[in-house]
Amino acid sequence: MSEQQADHPADEQSAHHPAHRSEQPHVVVVGAGMAGVQAAVALREGGFRGPVTLIGAEPHPPYDRPPLSKAILLGTAEHSAFDIDFDALSVELRLGLTVTGLRPGEREVDTAAGPVPYDILVIASGAEPIGLPGSEGVEGVHLLRTLDDAERLRPVLAEQHEVVVIGAGWIGAEFATAAREAGCAVTVVEAADRPLAAALPAEVTAPMADWYAESGAELLTRTRVSGVRPGAVTLADGRELPAGAVVVGIGARPATGWLAGSGILLGQDGSVTADARLRTSLPDVYAVGDCASFPSGRYGTRLLVHHWDNALQGPRTVAAQIVGETERVYDPVPYFWSEQFGRFVQYAGHHAAADTLVWRGDPAGAAWSVVWLREDVMVALLAVGRPRDLAQGRKLIEAGARLNAGLAADPGVPLRKAAL
Repeated sequence: MSEQQADHPADEQSAHHPAHRSEQPHVVVVGAGMAGVQAAVALREGGFRGPVTLIGAEPHPPYDRPPLSKAILLGTAEHSAFDIDFDALSVELRLGLTVTGLRPGEREVDTAAGPVPYDILVIASGAEPIGLPGSEGVEGVHLLRTLDDAERLRPVLAEQHEVVVIGAGWIGAEFATAAREAGCAVTVVEAADRPLAAALPAEVTAPMADWYAESGAELLTRTRVSGVRPGAVTLADGRELPAGAVVVGIGARPATGWLAGSGILLGQDGSVTADARLRTSLPDVYAVGDCASFPSGRYGTRLLVHHWDNALQGPRTVAAQIVGETERVYDPVPYFWSEQFGRFVQYAGHHAAADTLVWRGDPAGAAWSVVWLREDVMVALLAVGRPRDLAQGRKLIEAGARLNAGLAADPGVPLRKAAL
């Protein structure tokens, strides 16, 4: 099915949307992470007065995830719960409840405690970490996605174990940073030839490899793991690494297994295929956050964005649809940040279709940026220690601005001054 076809079924929903009925529909939100919480909040802020139920699989009050990889790990924060009064918002929280299925014919989701009926459903079930095959159940092997994961890892850092991190992506770099700050010996094993190989081009990530050694961590690239046992990691070349703990950070996938058999359209990556208004192929069912892909008119492709800002912004579009503002579409400039090895790294846009890469500053230094252009139009920016570049660049991307590449290459020239 083409993206155009995939986006079409939901176009007919507005004619029979429950929000047009005389009674207030019951909105059920599956997932109590950032996207689910913001969906509930945005509904109330948009004037929706019907019942809202927020279902979360974890028993904890809804919390923010970014602090897990540093503040909570290092014990500088006890929790990252959202400062939201759900009772005051009249949002029913059902926590510690796993959703196991969706039956759109009956307009019910199945849970461990029985079916929950809905008039409108918002799927915000997020993503789940990809495990290392053969490491399931091995003592000392950890993932880092939930508050409980972070709590299990805190004593590992406090006791300064030798740590092996598998995967040099964003989460691997952030955990390695925290582990080094805690005084752990850290080895990072990466199958690709460089860190962040799936996220950024080689010429951009090349200087990032040096950050590991500068921090005292060892980075092993072009290296595969053949086995994990308590206390050790065996590499494909036969070497063994001592490991008081192993942290697996090799990626995440949309948490959509519970939708099997529902008839909802999923992409090859497992994401819910939403349209430009974040409607799915099922009537009155929306999807938002890490579990949903959406078509970007700005970039001419379908995007699956596993980052905090997407989970914050997308729910506003969903809430607008539910309260009847059906012309609102979702076409953001993706944005995320990462704190690693003493550097604040920010990214905005989508560089895949760019034809020109422009450096601003020396990548061997503490602060530099990279700008991507497509036919002189700015489409993406990576900023390391240059927050002003990010702030100006994000606005330029949103405006579809054309840049003078020569001016943009001068780090002393503000990016906005390089706009044509």
